[in-house]
Amino acid sequence: MTDLIDFEALSGIGLAAGIHQQLAGGVADPAARPMRLVEIQREHLLLHDGRSAHRARCGQVLQHDLQQQCETLAVGDWVLARPQPDGAPGPGWVVTCRLLPHHQIARGTARRDADGRAGAQRQVLVSNVDTALLVMGLDRDFNLRRLERYLALAQLAGVAAVLLLSKADTVAPAQQARQLAQARAALPRDVAALALDLRQPAAADALAPWLSRGQTLVLLGSSGAGKSTLANTLLAWDHTGVGSGLPSVRPAAGSPPDTAHSPTPVAQARRSTGSVREDDGRGRHTTTVRTLLPLPGGACLIDTPGLRALRLNLDQAGQLADAFGDVARWATRCRFRDCQHHQEPGCAVREAVPEARLRNFHMLLREAGRDGQSVLQRRTRLTLWKSRSRDAHLRLRAKRGGDA
Repeated sequence: MTDLIDFEALSGIGLAAGIHQQLAGGVADPAARPMRLVEIQREHLLLHDGRSAHRARCGQVLQHDLQQQCETLAVGDWVLARPQPDGAPGPGWVVTCRLLPHHQIARGTARRDADGRAGAQRQVLVSNVDTALLVMGLDRDFNLRRLERYLALAQLAGVAAVLLLSKADTVAPAQQARQLAQARAALPRDVAALALDLRQPAAADALAPWLSRGQTLVLLGSSGAGKSTLANTLLAWDHTGVGSGLPSVRPAAGSPPDTAHSPTPVAQARRSTGSVREDDGRGRHTTTVRTLLPLPGGACLIDTPGLRALRLNLDQAGQLADAFGDVARWATRCRFRDCQHHQEPGCAVREAVPEARLRNFHMLLREAGRDGQSVLQRRTRLTLWKSRSRDAHLRLRAKRGGDA
């Protein structure tokens, strides 16, 4: 039944080759239509079929299956939805199936299982993205250690990354060049780094290589870094040189939940932005939900709130070494196969990797190790730390007494 699928319309909301292949055999349920999840609200899901937006809810069978897999729906997912039966309460559509995502960016959140084991639970932030735009301000938001954490988040998901240093108009050229050089030194060679004024059309022009039809990008960064500002610039960007329209990502006010909606101008989908605090350069959460925005050229952009806490989702330490590519590369040259890159002799990593970056790697490694510990193990570790601290304090007092 592929003749009933409007692939041309779906390509306007980021239809990638992997999802196209899953739909190539048709849809078994003749009443179901492929759509993309563009926003998750408390009371409903917002889907888009490439031409109009529809409110929906997750079907009970699908919700049960996802819970069994410790999964949830995420913005960017491709789903199959069918109309709600006439007279049934709630939104006009029901999601019955989630297509297999080709990429998922996930973080860890604190949890405690039935055995009392404390750790991190996997939380999918967005699905089916091709490029992560890591937005970091050239003001007080500039932090190389946080950049490494965001980069690892993208690399663990197998998603390409681009660093955008925002607010290039607010700093002197010398400072901009210095910070850009520092950032590039901390990035792998295949990760581009750009310093831009995200309010200007030139920012959209610079990102054109990543904005081709069918591509989906996600904005990641702190509150106030300029993510929504960039979203507004890209929404208004005219890659063809003529005015263009955009399928609305929100149902028209006052219309029934299951009514189709005509395309609306790009300007109506503008994102709210706010100022940053002068004392620390941090912004307020003007973006409160993740939203997928179709762009004029056929690419899609997912705007996200700033993450207050970014905990990596790691199953094993080797994943972190892979995310820190230089650590994994130099580790093969260490004298000892089980080298921890601390004080071991012949450690090639310690000689090649900058000290601050290696220190951040060890911090994330300890964080991943704590996630797999039981309550008893955590208590034992805390007791050991207290014992060491007490012994160090006694030695210090004895030394001071001897000096006297």
